[in-house]
This record gives sequence, C-alpha cells and structure tokens, in this order.
Amino acid sequence: MKVGFIGTGSMGTVLIESFIRSGALEPEAIVASNRSPEKVDRLAAKYPGLTAARSNRQVASDCQTVFVCVRPFSFKAVIDEIKPHVTPDMTVISITSPVLIKHLESALPCKIAKVIPSITNEVLGGATLCIYGERMTESDKMSLEQLLGAISRPIRVDEPYTRVTSDLSSCSPAFLAYFVQKLVDAAVEVAGVPRDEAVRLASEMVLGTGKLLTEGGYTPDSLRQRVAVPGGIIEAGLSLMEQELDTTFVRLLRKTHAKYDEDVEKVDHLFFGTIVD
Repeated sequence: MKVGFIGTGSMGTVLIESFIRSGALEPEAIVASNRSPEKVDRLAAKYPGLTAARSNRQVASDCQTVFVCVRPFSFKAVIDEIKPHVTPDMTVISITSPVLIKHLESALPCKIAKVIPSITNEVLGGATLCIYGERMTESDKMSLEQLLGAISRPIRVDEPYTRVTSDLSSCSPAFLAYFVQKLVDAAVEVAGVPRDEAVRLASEMVLGTGKLLTEGGYTPDSLRQRVAVPGGIIEAGLSLMEQELDTTFVRLLRKTHAKYDEDVEKVDHLFFGTIVD
C-alpha cells in the first residue's frame, strides 16, 4: 500500500524521514509532492525508491492513505485539487490543528483523520495526537495508530481539546527549549561556565527528567518534592519561580488559544464562505 504526503516542509519531512528510519515504511511505499518540486526531489535523491510526484493529484491517485502537511490557509486549495481523485475507501489525514474534521468531511467523500505530530517524532519519541472523523472504523484507527506507533506514542483526543493537547505535546518542545536556553544563558552570565558545557549539562538534565516522568514513576509534583529539600537551595529557587511565573503559563495558553481560534475562523471562511459556530 502506498502512503502519500502532500507537503514536504518541516513536519512533512519529519514524518517521512521518521517512518523510513523506524522501518515502518520503505521509501518505495512513499509518494510525496511539494509546490516547490526541488524539495521533494531532494528527498527522492536521499531515499532512493521514494516517488517524487509532479502534482498533488498524482499523490491522491496513487495512494490509499494521504497525509496533508500544508499550512492552514493552503488547505482548501489542496482539497479542491485532489477531490476528483479521492474515493470513499481512502483516508485523508490533516496534520494542521486549525483545519477541523468538519471542514474535511464537508469537502471530501473519504475517511478523515487529524494527526498532530511533534518534532520529538524525529527521534522516534513523544506523542502524536489522533482525532477521528465519523467515517473511520475502529480497524481504520488501529491501522493508523500502528503506523504512528513506530515513531511515537499515539494518543486519542477529542477535537475540542486539540489546542491545549497540541500545546503540551507539539508546542512545548519549543517552550522547553526556550527555558533551557535561558537557563544556559544565566549560567554563562553568573558563573562564566563554558556555553557548550552548560548546554550539554542542561540537555542531559532534560533527557533524564523525561525518563523519570515517563519511566521512573514520578509525577511533576512528586519529582519536585523528591528533589527539593525543605529550606534548601532548590526550594529557594522554586520560591522565586513561584513568584515570577505565577500566571505565565495561563497567559501563554490563552495566547495560543486566541491565535488558534482566529485561524479556525479563517479556515471556516475558506471552506464554508462564512463564519460558522
């Protein structure tokens, strides 16, 4: 069975390369397209056997499963282009959170899913969020999750929680990397430690902490309590963070949710010609 990818930008490429690296897909099973042909040609050169399609229509015609990995406001044009080549037994998968199941089910006759990947899938880790349309059977869901399971931990979520779950699984690597960057900057400024050494130490800390939370039986709260001795240095640092970061994360999520709501309204307009509830 052929698996198609429309769009080979950042996340489209992460998915393709991760599936190949994990052994879940051979290059010969992949058909990919991009509005800039040279980008998909580079992938085909890197992975002999991968088909560099000359159009999105070719991807839809040749594949039973198609991942659409384009920006939200490019989605409608792509869907209109491939619609004549989509059959009811196909599965079309969006990886773009503001494009809702209802948008795709209104435009295409096939099975619809939404999958939110993460940059962590690049190292065959992290989660992928799975949201399903009504036409997807349990067997369809299991098949897709088996594929995604080679590069991640598939987690089913309800669409109303798309934004907040995406914040946690897909956006947070950037948020956490920013925190690590600032911690390293502070270490260099305060103590003069070599930057590469500080980056290495902080990166190993993140890796070890992740293992404690996923494999070590700790929750964030229990890990904090385990490490912070009452009246000690860590408790002093946490006290400062409590004061300085009190509402930061609530405001952060409100900011991402506001942008998401704005994008959903724009996609609504593209698909339905008006803003709908």
